[in-house]
Amino acid sequence: MASYFLTADIGGTQIRAALCDESGRIHRRSHTLTYASEGKDAVIRRIQETLIQALGDFPLNQVCGIGVVAPGPLDPQTGVIVFAPNLPGWENVPLRQIIQDYFDLPVSVGNDANLAALGEHRFGAGRGVRNLIYITVSTGIGGGVIADGRMLLGARGFAAEVGHQTIEIDGPRCNCGNIGCLETFASGPAIARMAREAIAGGANSLLREMVYGQLDQITSRLVYEAALQNDTLAISTFHRAGRYLGIGIVNLLHLFNPEMIIIGGSVAKAGDFLFNSMWETIRARSHPIYWKDLRIVPPALGDDVGLLGALALVLSDAEARVPAG
Repeated sequence: MASYFLTADIGGTQIRAALCDESGRIHRRSHTLTYASEGKDAVIRRIQETLIQALGDFPLNQVCGIGVVAPGPLDPQTGVIVFAPNLPGWENVPLRQIIQDYFDLPVSVGNDANLAALGEHRFGAGRGVRNLIYITVSTGIGGGVIADGRMLLGARGFAAEVGHQTIEIDGPRCNCGNIGCLETFASGPAIARMAREAIAGGANSLLREMVYGQLDQITSRLVYEAALQNDTLAISTFHRAGRYLGIGIVNLLHLFNPEMIIIGGSVAKAGDFLFNSMWETIRARSHPIYWKDLRIVPPALGDDVGLLGALALVLSDAEARVPAG
């Protein structure tokens, strides 16, 4: 007989929920807008309501647990959200306890990038792989590490912040407060910034015409569109971002020696514009023993990576509660 679980994926814009079974099959979905500006209590109420909608007429007493993907730094042991930049007023919020009290079910809460790694490991591109790293390259750069089949959390659950490794000692200041993070050179906003700086410095590009001279309107998506039109500056900007991404990956190869790296996120859709220089950098800066058998692949779970990552977490926690023997 199948076991059933509820999962939720909380974002700054949207809350998604699902009723799943342990095989990763989603039986029912629901979603709503977050309306984060209305405050913490209103958002928590919407999380509860969205989970109830995903449950539908399925008996709650047949649900074995709830998994939740949450943004921002959080303590995975206590389920407390330390803070969430895209959710105003969310500081030291005991989300796990709140949801547990409401549904009277075991609840597991994890960071979005970590759970994307766990979801891909259990249900997606990383099935059967014992050591992998998941990297999402989008507005920011996040990641998760699976080491010897287990999610790497660190002492307080803050491990695997791959986007905040220092790449340039005198680089730009990152939103995290650090200087020269990988995120400041290879994320979507970083690509847009590098293109703007080059054009402001006198470089020629279709991008100037595409934004009618309003350089602050340049986005990474527009840089990609210009690259498709063979714009030299746009292509070189992606190549530069790819080199920095490659340096970041070399650091990860030396630290974790993974079999596979899964790279997702909107910026990754730039494909060879980004990945050719990334691979060149990996090969130039690390010994072949690290990359000759390395697979770098796209994610397999698409928009469901959060919901299935939450399922993977609650399943892992449930399995950990079962006594050995």
